[in-house]
Amino acid sequence: MPEEGVPLTPKADLLTTEEILTLARLFVKEGVDKIRLTGGEPLIRPDVVDIVAQLHRLEGLQTIGITTNGINLARLLPPLQKAGLTAINISLDTLVPAKFEFIVRRKGFHKVMEGIHKAIELGYNPVKVNCVVMRGLNEDELLDFVTLTQGLPLDVRFIEYMPFDGNKWNFKKMVSYKEMLDTIRQQWPELEKLPEEESSTAKAFKVPSFLGRISFITSMSEHFCGTCNRLRITADGNLKVCLFGNSEVSLRDHLRAGASEEELLRIIGAAVGRKKPRHAELFLLLQDSPPASRSIFSWDPLHVQGLRPRMSFFNQMATFWNSVPQTTPLVPQWMGSGSPQRHYSSYVDSDANSKCLSPGSRVPAAHSGPWSTSNQLTHVDSEGQAAMVDVGGKPDTERVAVASAVVLLGPVAFKLVQQNQLKKGDALGVAQLAGIQAAKLTSQLIPLCHHVALNHVQVQLELDSTRHAAVIQASCRARGPTGVEMEALTSAAVAALTLYDMCKAVSRDIVVGEIKLISKTGGQRGDFHRA
Repeated sequence: MPEEGVPLTPKADLLTTEEILTLARLFVKEGVDKIRLTGGEPLIRPDVVDIVAQLHRLEGLQTIGITTNGINLARLLPPLQKAGLTAINISLDTLVPAKFEFIVRRKGFHKVMEGIHKAIELGYNPVKVNCVVMRGLNEDELLDFVTLTQGLPLDVRFIEYMPFDGNKWNFKKMVSYKEMLDTIRQQWPELEKLPEEESSTAKAFKVPSFLGRISFITSMSEHFCGTCNRLRITADGNLKVCLFGNSEVSLRDHLRAGASEEELLRIIGAAVGRKKPRHAELFLLLQDSPPASRSIFSWDPLHVQGLRPRMSFFNQMATFWNSVPQTTPLVPQWMGSGSPQRHYSSYVDSDANSKCLSPGSRVPAAHSGPWSTSNQLTHVDSEGQAAMVDVGGKPDTERVAVASAVVLLGPVAFKLVQQNQLKKGDALGVAQLAGIQAAKLTSQLIPLCHHVALNHVQVQLELDSTRHAAVIQASCRARGPTGVEMEALTSAAVAALTLYDMCKAVSRDIVVGEIKLISKTGGQRGDFHRA
């Protein structure tokens, strides 16, 4: 999810419940025997249970599926099952809670896992878990996802990262099916291939002793266009006959203009007749284009809403999308100078726990005016022993701190980072993630720091071509009795060290320096701003 969110489709433009059911009846009458509700996030629709119940009454419809981010699944699944829901796909790109929060821009990893277990408890088998694999973000978790299938009836579906309109394609982002398979077979050489269903989009495998299985959606490296029989209907009523194609036909407008069933069928038939044998533009790109010179790309939210769900349908099927996007890949921004500057944030729930872990005796911090210094070390008690400062009596105030660091990469490493050609992957993206994680873990790294419930963390990296350097700036915000300068400094420092680690194979002549506090506001000792 982009930090700034995404524009939502006006409610008046969305299909109503009755319009969805009218189209569903039409498709089922013409032979569609499976409908999947996806998104976006379909479970935010207040009428989703009613839609499932009414779909269940359609004669000839054999399967009703849903693809969800899983946040609300545990709560809604019992009534959905009672209404007639027969299949579940859950989108989950990471098993690391901090990384999940980074991708989704909210907490909820444990709710997703609760939803998965609730689906198993209610007898869904298999429960499908969709994982889009992206180099530099989650390809290191392949084996962890496979291990999930050891004791659970899951079908973990690894989906090749796939571009949409507006994406400046970078081949290094994609992890191919063959590469994933080789990695998994190194750990489980006994992995066996399972028979494929007709029109299946997935190549299925199983470790013989495991309860569940894994699958690969090879939409990039081994496309399945020739057997694709999916039709997709967007939340605002547009018919798409190809996931990758731009062509859409508004069934909503024809419905609202009073089109008859026969007229709608002619419109749908004409659209299907124009379906191409393969998404040609994409494969011309794969065959003819050299590796991208940089990893910076942008996403059109209208085309990225349902990336995972749109690739997960089988049998004769129509699909209805919700209007709110699920998670999207990292969305960088461009500065006016042409240097890449990426903004990622991590928002923490307001009820996050903040505890003072201080033992023993302490002395209060001295406060003698705006950003004054003390003639005592505040983390030393009267006997000279290290101790935490007691902040129990200090008022809660809004605290903000900004820190920076500079990594002098040298010309060779700088060029590789700029073009995203490092073998380890996206150095800037990984460094930003590390900086966000480090800010939240400061109290575990710096012994006498209090745990702070951060409201916001932002890490920015800017490439400076004049110095062949990466300039890092980290800002932290919280409301509480103690400042967040250590969180900001730790964030900047760890982001810098991570960038060093990503580049050290190229050059050992990398210098990490200029780690410093830029500004600090809030607190009894006043504000600080470095000149």
